[in-house]
Amino acid sequence: MNNIAILCSGGDVSGMNPALKHFVEYSLQKDLTPYFVYDGYEGLIDNNIKKATYKDVAGIINRGGTKIGSARSQRFMQKEYREIAKKNLNMLNIDMLIVLGGDGSFRGLDIFYKESGIKFCGIPSTIDNDISSTEYCLGVDSALNIIKTSIDSIRDTASSFSRAFVIETMGRDCGFLALVSALTSGAELCLVPEKEYDLKSLEESFKEQIKNGRRYFIAVVAEGIKDESQDIANWFEEKIGIESRVSVLGHIQRGGNPTIYDRLMAYRFINNAIDALLEGKEESIICYTKDGFKYKGIDEVVNTPFVLDPKLLRFLKNI
Repeated sequence: MNNIAILCSGGDVSGMNPALKHFVEYSLQKDLTPYFVYDGYEGLIDNNIKKATYKDVAGIINRGGTKIGSARSQRFMQKEYREIAKKNLNMLNIDMLIVLGGDGSFRGLDIFYKESGIKFCGIPSTIDNDISSTEYCLGVDSALNIIKTSIDSIRDTASSFSRAFVIETMGRDCGFLALVSALTSGAELCLVPEKEYDLKSLEESFKEQIKNGRRYFIAVVAEGIKDESQDIANWFEEKIGIESRVSVLGHIQRGGNPTIYDRLMAYRFINNAIDALLEGKEESIICYTKDGFKYKGIDEVVNTPFVLDPKLLRFLKNI
């Protein structure tokens, strides 16, 4: 039997545990011996690599995060530690590697492949949904549902106290989570890094809405915008004349029970990743597109700047 390993790198997402469960099941189905690498690339360096069995994945499909841990490894950026990682894999006769991670994880993987020849397939896994060449990253739907529930709950208080609430989502420099959440939660304002905004141009409209009976405002902002969330809240109080509060959702967005969609996508991503390696694809990222799953070269993925869907951005004119 050939040996195959999987690791999680960078930020955790809900969907990683379902992926780990199916990785073990599908590997065994394909006569492969599955291994877990604990704590990301750090585990490769420290030889924290263990054979995985059905027992290791029993009861984890409904859990957020990742059972095998994740990390951001500074050591893996140095060649001497990558050479140690390669030796550790060689000792276990592992020549295939699946990595659940984001853009930074894939850049490290690209260097590792070119130096060591370890065959790999990357699975885009980040709630930011900011990896080029794929329209969906594992964990996004679970994050959106957490945000949706949070906004719905905050709305109750906003309406009760006639307040404006500024709700900050994660996403680094990508406004995907904020934009989709604002659209699907009926927010009155959405601010994202991809679109210039002028708050002054909204003042008369918002004041008029209050005169016409609006009792509260929901504003969804991405963490990467030019202003601090508190600045937006201050604007509501000073210019619009409505009491305001800030709610930074933070890491709550990365955890929680994986949604049905993320469990299904985990299943499909893993199937395609293992099939790619068995079919001889030695360096690929499995991407989800309008035409289904496509294998993209790692150079294309990591060297192409991510651009938020222009069609989605056009909806911003309404909020």
